[in-house]
Amino acid sequence: MFWLCGGIAFLFLCHGAALVPPCDSEIYCTGELLRQVQLAKLFDDNKAFVDMKLIAAPDIVLDAFSTLIQKFPNGTVPPSDLQVFVNTYFENSGKEFETWSPPDWHDRPKLLSKISDPKLRNWAEQLHGLWKSLGRKVSNDVRDNPQMYSLIYCPNPGIVPGGRFTEFYYWDSYWVINGLILSEMMETARGMIKNFLHMVERYGFVPNGGRIYYERRSQPPFLPLMVESYYEATKDIEFLRMALPLLENEYSFWMQNRSVVVEVNAVKHVMNRYYVQVGQPRPESYAQDAELAEGLPAEAQEMLWAELKAAAESGWDFSSRWYINNFGQKSGSFRDTRTNSIVPVELNALICRNERVLATFHRILGDEEKALVYDSAVSSRMKAIESVLWDANQGVWFDYNLLSSTRNPAFYPTNLSPLWAQCYSQLEMGQQALQYLKGSGGLDYPNGVPTSLSQSGQQWDMPNAWPPLQHMLIEGLSQLDLIEAKELASDLAQRWIQTNWLAYVKYDAMFEKYDVNGDGKPGGGGEYEVQLGFGWTNGVALQLLDKYGNRLSSGGSVLGSGLLIGLIYPLVNTIFCYV
Repeated sequence: MFWLCGGIAFLFLCHGAALVPPCDSEIYCTGELLRQVQLAKLFDDNKAFVDMKLIAAPDIVLDAFSTLIQKFPNGTVPPSDLQVFVNTYFENSGKEFETWSPPDWHDRPKLLSKISDPKLRNWAEQLHGLWKSLGRKVSNDVRDNPQMYSLIYCPNPGIVPGGRFTEFYYWDSYWVINGLILSEMMETARGMIKNFLHMVERYGFVPNGGRIYYERRSQPPFLPLMVESYYEATKDIEFLRMALPLLENEYSFWMQNRSVVVEVNAVKHVMNRYYVQVGQPRPESYAQDAELAEGLPAEAQEMLWAELKAAAESGWDFSSRWYINNFGQKSGSFRDTRTNSIVPVELNALICRNERVLATFHRILGDEEKALVYDSAVSSRMKAIESVLWDANQGVWFDYNLLSSTRNPAFYPTNLSPLWAQCYSQLEMGQQALQYLKGSGGLDYPNGVPTSLSQSGQQWDMPNAWPPLQHMLIEGLSQLDLIEAKELASDLAQRWIQTNWLAYVKYDAMFEKYDVNGDGKPGGGGEYEVQLGFGWTNGVALQLLDKYGNRLSSGGSVLGSGLLIGLIYPLVNTIFCYV
């Protein structure tokens, strides 16, 4: 298939992956049984029901439910009868997983020797030990009797996030795998990557997570970067040769199914967005989605549910970032989620980085012709990002609103993700982005950079700070050829490590997110309680300890000049605001 991007035609080759239709299970994904059980709120968390194992075959369960609803004149089964039905035909048996401990775990990875502070070194040793508690191996019964489970079978064991998230999640696993590599657990990292390649072979893309009710959406496509991390650590060229065709399959999926043409100054650019055109409430959050859509016309309900799935595909579920009111303006409430109508900075930066990685992989394997195809893709992508997302007045990149043809000037750490992806053409852009960050208000908090400055009550907003966004921002700043930027990166690493460490001391746990307003305070808001574990938090912490371990301190000050920057920025911002 040929696509026209910025006047350059380039070929995307499909390698014949067999696509599986999205989940049509009338128990786990759609249907009256799902609707009635979830709306009855038999469980505190809707995810609990759709994660249960069937005791009888699906057709037997559906026939039994059909008989049950006929006993009631309006077809609505009372909650007490529903609970009896669920107890009869479902179980939380734990049979999805077998007991497994990573065989490549050992107790003294070299990473620990890089950490100067003895308290942080001891903490890193404990983080390294957490991989054993987060390890999961899917049982053979899931492989042999998939109709009895919502879990997707994965041939290799791996590391899960933790808490309510007992299955794999796509973009979480990038930071998990980087942490595993630092823990010298190459076999586990390789197995996880092979699972994702297996997903691409099966679906044509990697689902959001390891349950069949996630088969309708993906997450930010980090698989090429997972392979890059593994290859850089092992130089396993045969693994690279095996993986590359499937990486290209996934890239084609995003270009064919998640792209949009944006015209600016009479020039058309092909860019990417999160885009899920499937209605109905999310099975794992059915009641919340149904209640949110109450009172809307049927067509508007289906549109809202599709938008919520697109927001879930972004990984930012949920955020005021996706709100666009009926007039196309950036305001509104949760009901005004319009993810499909936004061209996000970080998705296009990520795919730009993927395109560069794919070019590199082809060169390593000796295919210069295909490498040049992806070089052209990078060139077109950089032009698109500069034309559509770059704001010369503010000196940073902003999300693009397709309904109003305007950029969203709100602060998000992802505004600077082209620095992380190194997807910009002029050095001055990096310098300007640094100045933007200093004046944005995002640096005014002692415990991390907030996800936004909006107090919406959603978990991807103020006051929450999330590990992947901290790491991408820190890595992006560290890559700038500016002493000021590198020192700021070091200071932000200190703030984040201090937050994680203090919370660990208080709670003996790692969390998926943290509150920027309190030392060691876990985050909150959103659809569920803050989760313990936690895979990507551990991975980010290990990466920062590896890079800055000789400077970080458990005492709250970075061992260098970065702390001075951390103290000065809020003061300078306050002075300028006062003046």
